Amino acid sequence: MIGRLRGTFVESEGSLVLVECAGVGYEVQVPDSVLAYMPPAGEEVTLLIRQIFREDGVSLYGFLESFQRRLFDLLMTVKGCGPKVGLSLIGTLGQDAVAGAIQAQDARGLARAPGVGARLAERIILELREKIGEEQFTRRVIAAAVVRTQAAPTDELVDALLALGYRRSEAENAALDARENVDGVEEQLRHALRVLKK
Repeated sequence: MIGRLRGTFVESEGSLVLVECAGVGYEVQVPDSVLAYMPPAGEEVTLLIRQIFREDGVSLYGFLESFQRRLFDLLMTVKGCGPKVGLSLIGTLGQDAVAGAIQAQDARGLARAPGVGARLAERIILELREKIGEEQFTRRVIAAAVVRTQAAPTDELVDALLALGYRRSEAENAALDARENVDGVEEQLRHALRVLKK
């Protein structure tokens, strides 16, 4: 599975961008909000990738940050919300607005994105409201830990667990287990919380 691409931005056509890595050109579909941040042709770009296998081929979808990709993954779990709709929501509204609309049960807000009707918007809210709440909570905990440790950098994963009330020994053991199994601080925090709940 391709999880990240770092290479030279070659060109874009619509929402499709071409990134060259070690002599190989990869076509990646990106939301409009990501397209706006593409560098001039010839400069380096890094994209977090979600690779989706279908009967008619393999497609790559690119994002600038882990929460965009995670939100895309969650949207893909909703019946009727395929990659095209997921990109439309993130690209039109932005990831924070999509998450906010889901938490606020704002179906009309979600329906502003092309391809999202009222019924699909309601289904997205019904199926994802609780999960988005957990994601937003995780992001707030990480952000708070980062703010507390800016003056004296320490272990932000352990600090996030300490902020949730766990003892240092528990937090350090769970953080070690998480780092051995997953990448990215947000995924590591989720993994560590699962370990601590056992």
